[in-house]
Amino acid sequence: MNVSALSPARFLGSISGLLQVAFLLGLLLLLFQAGQFYLQRQWLLKVFQHFPSPPSHWFFGNRREFQMDQEIEHIVKWVEKYPKACPLWLGGSKARVHLYDPDYVKMILGRSDPKAHGSYRFVVPWIGYGLLLLNGQKWFQHRRMLTPAFHYDILKPYVGLMVESVKLMLDQWEKQPSPVEIFQHVSLMTLDTIMKCAFSHESSIQLDSRLSPQGRLSQRACQLAHEHTDQVIKLRKARLQEEGELEKVRSKRRLDFLDILLFAKMEDGSSLSDEDLRAEVDTFMFEGHDTTASGISWILYALAAHPEHQQRCREEIQSVLGDGASISWDHLDKMPYTTMCIKEALRIYPPVPNFSRDLSKPVTFPDGRSLPKGITVVLSVYGLHHNPNVWPNPEVFDPTRFAPDATYHSHAFLPFSGGSRNCIGKQFAMNEMKVAVALTLLRFELLPDPARIPQPAARLVLKSRNGIHLRLRKLH
Repeated sequence: MNVSALSPARFLGSISGLLQVAFLLGLLLLLFQAGQFYLQRQWLLKVFQHFPSPPSHWFFGNRREFQMDQEIEHIVKWVEKYPKACPLWLGGSKARVHLYDPDYVKMILGRSDPKAHGSYRFVVPWIGYGLLLLNGQKWFQHRRMLTPAFHYDILKPYVGLMVESVKLMLDQWEKQPSPVEIFQHVSLMTLDTIMKCAFSHESSIQLDSRLSPQGRLSQRACQLAHEHTDQVIKLRKARLQEEGELEKVRSKRRLDFLDILLFAKMEDGSSLSDEDLRAEVDTFMFEGHDTTASGISWILYALAAHPEHQQRCREEIQSVLGDGASISWDHLDKMPYTTMCIKEALRIYPPVPNFSRDLSKPVTFPDGRSLPKGITVVLSVYGLHHNPNVWPNPEVFDPTRFAPDATYHSHAFLPFSGGSRNCIGKQFAMNEMKVAVALTLLRFELLPDPARIPQPAARLVLKSRNGIHLRLRKLH
């Protein structure tokens, strides 16, 4: 059609007709989406008819409760009113069921439902598809291949590396004006440890002039670590080819995490690809760095807030380590009361406040209530740990809950998750927590900063909206 030949009236009429068609198509699309919205909402309302839930807006759901970092406060209220489970709406047609009961949680962790994709997709560019995000047969293969990397014989030499990193952090604390915001310092220390254990990295990240324990330290530090990953993998592969077989390398030097991955073989004899290697190394750095930093920081705060328990831990540690000039693997099992306090702090302040699963098949819980395939369930570790039906007076710091003769539900305490997908680095993390607590209490008396009481916030790991500030009083 020759547009220039059209009269102005006919041209405007053509444009008007196109606009009417576009309007009708847009209206039909809107009606179609509204219909989908309505049907999905009605289906979810029927699914959740036996699960009471807090009031929600028909379109915005419970989003207001998740804004302004107020989720933790609401969880405490929800778990008191809905002690087993409750649906929470992310919008008018999207909802997840939050589980707070150990029997409910046990059923889910005993299955093989995949990680909820929507909950973890934003970390894929950061850590790739390693153990944290893999599902199905590939996850099972990687889990089997990585298990030897966390054998006691591999973990034992790491204690010395942890001691070096912690002592360097404490040296820096002595130079800092009190109070100190400890989370950023601890985060840098745990990343330093990971770099030494994963890569045999010789220099200390804590002394890197490009880093400062202020601002967005964790993001910047991990970025620097990631910049080295591909290069280190390439160089290590070439080095191992020159040195020869595993036993030859083992006789020459201590194996690190990357060595174990490079030697790992699948059942068909194949090795991990460079992409898989990077994903597993990045996952190890993330899970062994940020989560452990959260755990250590909250443990130190809990001890600062409860001086009687802090002093009892200190006396126990002194009886085992003396002045702390040396600390070894064998010392770590000789601090039972300190371990009880660490576990109680992890109960009140779980480093990973929740994790999610997409139901791959229907589930019926012990009380008879059911959920169909396709529903996302959130295993609320924070809610579980603060459930008064599971832990009497859950807000009270009481280490005797974890005394050697204490009994509690097998799925009531899950700082490292549970079931087949429990944290493969649990022992590594507990060792680092014990080393950090022991050496810190030998050097400092910890006191809270009354002007800045930490405000827990449920991020990917449990952090504080206003930081974790402690007053440090040098003991010697």
